Amino acid sequence: MNYRTLGKTGLKISEISLGTWQVGGKWGSEFNQKSAEEIINTAIDNGVNFIDTADVYSNGLSEKTVGKIVRSRSEDVYIATKCGRFLDPHINSAYQVAILRKFVENSLSNLGVERIDLIQLHCPPTEVYYRPEIFELFDKLIEEGKIRNYGVSVANVEEALKAIEYPRVSTVQIIFNMFRQRPSELFFKEAKAKNVGIIARVPLASGLLTGKFNKTSTFSNDDHRNFNREGAIFDKGETFSGIDFELGLKAVEELKEIFKDQSLVHKALQWILAFEEVSCIIPGASSVSQLLSNLDTFSATPLLESDIEKVNAIYNKYIKKEVHHLW
Repeated sequence: MNYRTLGKTGLKISEISLGTWQVGGKWGSEFNQKSAEEIINTAIDNGVNFIDTADVYSNGLSEKTVGKIVRSRSEDVYIATKCGRFLDPHINSAYQVAILRKFVENSLSNLGVERIDLIQLHCPPTEVYYRPEIFELFDKLIEEGKIRNYGVSVANVEEALKAIEYPRVSTVQIIFNMFRQRPSELFFKEAKAKNVGIIARVPLASGLLTGKFNKTSTFSNDDHRNFNREGAIFDKGETFSGIDFELGLKAVEELKEIFKDQSLVHKALQWILAFEEVSCIIPGASSVSQLLSNLDTFSATPLLESDIEKVNAIYNKYIKKEVHHLW
């Protein structure tokens, strides 16, 4: 495992860490406690020391499981969680200081810890980024010893740029992958200047960049890759990075031609890690084998500069005109 510094937090975290949106089961399936514990323990066994969860993941079960495992281990493992998505309706006016404070208290209870290493606003409406009182709450929570650092998980670059205007925002979690390249322009430059850690989420474009899907692939009714392709429930950009599924498949086929018998997963993760501004990637894993496949990235054939140029050419050919300006 390799480690990078998470911006101004000063934490040294694993380059490939663990996202737990679907830990304990595939999207749309019931939470499997035994599987979740096995995945998290295996991740830590292999040097992962940064785990990202959220209060809404499996209605608190993800937080409880992450906390349970981390407390049982002797290694220093940092927990990042998120708050805000329990608000219903999920609108600007629902974001109130007292309510957010309660969410943090609930996460502390779920995790079983006295202080959260990193709390993040969970993709709030854009208007929230223009409300200083929301960010001042997290300043107070640091002073009270309830959180160690705070950041944001954002839907787009504009929100990321606004968030880092607040001096104590330490991290930004943002979708960044071969099919979502815009963050590497202005945002990466500004984040580096302000020593803000960048957590790359949805690194495999909801599985598109595994290269395992085709036109006949189907997803369960409860899988966001089925019901949210047009943004019916949450931001469209969260699902397949906002790309039309069949268009994405065409781009993936050309990527496969570049890398032949090499794993596209490994190439996709290596492509992200080629950017020094990125602190870590948080791919999810619904099984131990999937987790270990992600971690095998470090032993894969290195990504060449010529490979990066070919990837970017495919992005420009298929993807850029469709999504680049949107997020």
